[in-house]
Amino acid sequence: MNKVTATLIAFAMVAGFSATTAFAEVSAKLTTAPNVPPAVKRGATTVVVNLEAKEYIGDLAEDVKYNFWSFGGTVPGPMARVRVGDSIEFHLSNAKSNIQPHNIDIHAVNGPGGGAAFTTVDPGQEKVFTFTAKAAGLFIYHCAAGSIVDHISNGMYGLVLVEPEGGLPAVDREYYVMESEFFTGEPEKGVAPFDIQKGLDEHATHVVFNGKVGGLLGANALKAKVGETVRIYFGNIGPNGISSFHIIGEIFDKVYNEGGIGGSVGKGIQTTLVPSAGATIVEFKVDVPGAYALVDHSIYRVAKGAIGHLVVEGKEDPKVIRQGK
Repeated sequence: MNKVTATLIAFAMVAGFSATTAFAEVSAKLTTAPNVPPAVKRGATTVVVNLEAKEYIGDLAEDVKYNFWSFGGTVPGPMARVRVGDSIEFHLSNAKSNIQPHNIDIHAVNGPGGGAAFTTVDPGQEKVFTFTAKAAGLFIYHCAAGSIVDHISNGMYGLVLVEPEGGLPAVDREYYVMESEFFTGEPEKGVAPFDIQKGLDEHATHVVFNGKVGGLLGANALKAKVGETVRIYFGNIGPNGISSFHIIGEIFDKVYNEGGIGGSVGKGIQTTLVPSAGATIVEFKVDVPGAYALVDHSIYRVAKGAIGHLVVEGKEDPKVIRQGK
């Protein structure tokens, strides 16, 4: 072993890798909403992402079943977290039990169809393409197969975070929240069908967070403690509506405009607009305990399901808010 090789092996061991894997590709850790993958603590490398298209029947609202099309068997699909400069080797498989062909358009991609041109895959098959993550930010991904609208409307979307070099500042809690519209007709054999005319008319039956009515309520509510800083990675797939994202009783200390990292950051923001197929990152410190409502402040959408809770525990602070004088 020469001196150079010994030095490289020693560095790899200090960095927490074995000598045989120090420069090997890594597999992306994918998480389901509201969970967020851990921060990326490395330089740019090759990252392998494996995702499967799955069609399944699940709960959309109380007593409402729906035939979802999804990535990874959840709506929204899993969240991925990579580093700017990474070479992403993306594998998309289509479950053999599915009926439809599917593909993926990743908004972090510079290239034809955001990858859709390379990934249209029939049931039981797999397609692979590779791209370089050139821009830091929070990006939507979605299916763009067929007429596109039905694939998006039925649940095929998610988020990918491309961290900047050096990563993002540490916070106490991070959450993944996604808003989406569903257009349903009268149930058939207990399952509500997709109603394309409602989509064309832009009359959503349900507007929800994290894939269903109550997706962020009750046992699904987000959690925090007084004094903690919370970061929410928020996406809005639409497919039609622009979200007026607001947390009742909070002011956003930071808003990364339209999910871009490295550009303008808003401060002291009450409500932020998130376009269809767009995203944002918001940060705020919670000062007092209680239940804070996350809403789309296009307020009639709350009645359609666009409401969730952040439940904060800790001590009261009468200097911040109190009843009476």
